[in-house]
Amino acid sequence: MPSIISVSSYIPPHSIDQTVTTEFARELFQENFHDIERLLQAFPNGEIEQRNFAVPLEWFKNEHSLQERNDLYIDMATAFGAESIKACLQNPIFLKETVDTSVIDTIIFVSSSGMSTPSIDARIMNVLPFSPHTKRIPLWGLGCAGGAAGISRAFEYCKAFPKANVLVVCVELCGLTFQRNDRTKSNLIGTSLFADGAACALVCGDESNIVKNRSYPITPQIVASQSTLMADSEDVMGWQVKDSGLHVVFSRDIPNIIKKWLGPIVDAFLDEQQLSIGQLSSFIAHPGGKKVLEAYIATLEINEGLLDISKNILRRHGNMSSPTILYVLEHVMAEEHQDGDYGLMAALGPGFCSELVLLQWKGVH
Repeated sequence: MPSIISVSSYIPPHSIDQTVTTEFARELFQENFHDIERLLQAFPNGEIEQRNFAVPLEWFKNEHSLQERNDLYIDMATAFGAESIKACLQNPIFLKETVDTSVIDTIIFVSSSGMSTPSIDARIMNVLPFSPHTKRIPLWGLGCAGGAAGISRAFEYCKAFPKANVLVVCVELCGLTFQRNDRTKSNLIGTSLFADGAACALVCGDESNIVKNRSYPITPQIVASQSTLMADSEDVMGWQVKDSGLHVVFSRDIPNIIKKWLGPIVDAFLDEQQLSIGQLSSFIAHPGGKKVLEAYIATLEINEGLLDISKNILRRHGNMSSPTILYVLEHVMAEEHQDGDYGLMAALGPGFCSELVLLQWKGVH
């Protein structure tokens, strides 16, 4: 089975403490909500301590056009994506030696927070010395599910081409989408939750020479994946595209939807692999928010300790959309595992949809 050989994350340059963003939101929204102090409890209650952004706090105090936002997105997504790739291919935790970009066959680029044609992966190829014959597979619009979906598509690609080496690159600059004049509760909640980030994973087929370059004696192999779409659920999560840019759609019912919908999907997926949730030693959950993680625990009836890394990533970085699950995966892969251990990646996104990826730690011979 294809293996995940290396993962690395990139931290954008501007770190903002959650207490600072709380005061910023109070100043911005207090004239529009008579119950502003109650609504601002979303900031401390979300258990996020800090987040990182591509731009400083002063940038958010002014209005910006869609073109200005998107120009920044193109420049910074290219730079952050290139840095995350370099970190992944040079990561001494997972690799004995640096992997050269020339041996990468395919880049799967995942993002939903900006627009670019040619896509960002093409621009990254002008920054780093990839082969000009590298295949490019940009994925847009998957939001928080994008990281797990990218791993799923890399899995399928490497099954079809066992010698292949595939990079899954996720870059989201959610901060650039912030709308000062959107005084909805969805925007206020989004202000408390979303952040910027970038991450990269290297997925290799069974016959790839890179597999021998791994540092760990056992590596997570991808066993199976599943995508599931909930019918007629476009209003649960996503963007409204307006003249001023991307406006967040974020239903307050998401935790309840997860509790009612996700459990049977996960159970059926694991049952097909002749497994149960109790056999998992790792649960690599996209931390969409505190209530989302609580909904995972409620519907799947899993040990809360399996979500410790997801909680820690949320606490330190907030919800960065698609890269977030790769931040979690990076920490999970750095832990000690036994040969044969199972892990499940799970992420939810616009559609409304779920992406599941089953992993098994195995020695590579």
